[in-house]
Amino acid sequence: MTTAPPAAPVLPAAVWRAREAAHEARADELTAAHRARQARREAHPVEDFLFTYYSYKPAVLRRWHPGVGVELADAAADARASWRWYRAGGTPGAIAVDAEAFRAERGALIGTVARILRATAARAPGFGCFGLHEWAMVYRQAEHRHAVPLRLGRDGTDAVVEAHELRCTHFDAFRFFTPDAAPRNREAPTRERQPDLEQPGCLHAGMDLYKWAVKLGPLVPGALLLDAFELARDVRTLDMRASPYDLSDRGYDAVRIETPEGKAAYVREQRRFAERAQVLRTRLLAAATG
Repeated sequence: MTTAPPAAPVLPAAVWRAREAAHEARADELTAAHRARQARREAHPVEDFLFTYYSYKPAVLRRWHPGVGVELADAAADARASWRWYRAGGTPGAIAVDAEAFRAERGALIGTVARILRATAARAPGFGCFGLHEWAMVYRQAEHRHAVPLRLGRDGTDAVVEAHELRCTHFDAFRFFTPDAAPRNREAPTRERQPDLEQPGCLHAGMDLYKWAVKLGPLVPGALLLDAFELARDVRTLDMRASPYDLSDRGYDAVRIETPEGKAAYVREQRRFAERAQVLRTRLLAAATG
């Protein structure tokens, strides 16, 4: 005799609508400054990164999903009933995320994301890069990516790179290294090697959890998406504080990784972010494979 699977929990309309409203309010708060700058046509060298590099608009963060295996009561007449990747629930008038259809169409993508998440989570973290990827992106270049002055000037910045071993393991950082900096890196990361090289101490691996959360779409509960965005925002701040750029006029105190004290401060923050990222990585992997 085959045992029927347990019925999915059903969220009352008042409960899920309250969660949706709270999610939208949290998303609006997280994107308010960016949206205000957009209206004024102003750019920000630190905070705009999450909207330009990842190319996800604030509206992406606003869309709440309950996650897999949950039904939303009295939602059949709601606008979300017509959204892609939703289906009728087992309870009359309820709807739920159609995880089976999403996985059937996006299986290759989900598999790639799960592979990277699983491999990264299982690997020992490394804390010896000191954020030098940003320095390698301006090494021996008269012009650089941001319209912001260099703290140590061009010669001083180049000297810091030359005094250290570059240990970047993240392809999407390494691909922006200058031609003179790339050969100095201990590894030669490629897109294909990403599951083999990604490690949980890497700031960019933690920041990318936001990207993976977006790519997993309706499989990811709304709170997890916003948690990943908040981590990416905080990581980006440290990333730029430890960079060669002088952001003091923007209110950012430099983490001077060219000094022993700066290195120690960077690693302390890097360890905290790695711990936060591992928790989110586990939750995302569960959403991708559950």
